[in-house]
Amino acid sequence: MKTVQVLDKSFSIYLSEEKILEQVKRVADEINRDLEGQDPIFMGILNGSFMFASDLYKDIVVDSQITFLKLASYEGTSSTGKIKRLIGINEDIKDKTVVVIEDIVDTGHTLENIIKQLNGYEPKSIKIVTLLFKPGAYQKDYPIDYTCFEIPNDFILGYGLDYDGYGRNLRDIYKIVE
Repeated sequence: MKTVQVLDKSFSIYLSEEKILEQVKRVADEINRDLEGQDPIFMGILNGSFMFASDLYKDIVVDSQITFLKLASYEGTSSTGKIKRLIGINEDIKDKTVVVIEDIVDTGHTLENIIKQLNGYEPKSIKIVTLLFKPGAYQKDYPIDYTCFEIPNDFILGYGLDYDGYGRNLRDIYKIVE
């Protein structure tokens, strides 16, 4: 079993690059079928989705655009201490199909924040595509339209996902060794 050390933690291989790319292709084929003729705009959520978004978009054949958004956090402006605001929306998405590209959906809190903000721009519809989905941790009702893998609530890294900023460059996905 292949293991890696990232900072103070050990991780073992969980999903190989080959398996990841097979599922990315499957999901891209579903999106191509479902969104034919709709001219969607894909929005990758940084930093974690950059590898997934790149591989997914290589297999998208419908006329479309891609852009990347980042959530900016601000301290001390609410009772929770944090407000997240999407930055990087430069395209007119009114009456367009928006496909949000997430690396991972666990509780759904970040996703809810993104959807609420995007709805303010009056898109025709919002679709969610995620590389990884943790149904056991999900606390929201928003449908996840396209999922490559459903996984347990383990801590993982690689293929864009990180541990304190490290490990995003790994081609495979690893889970923490307890």
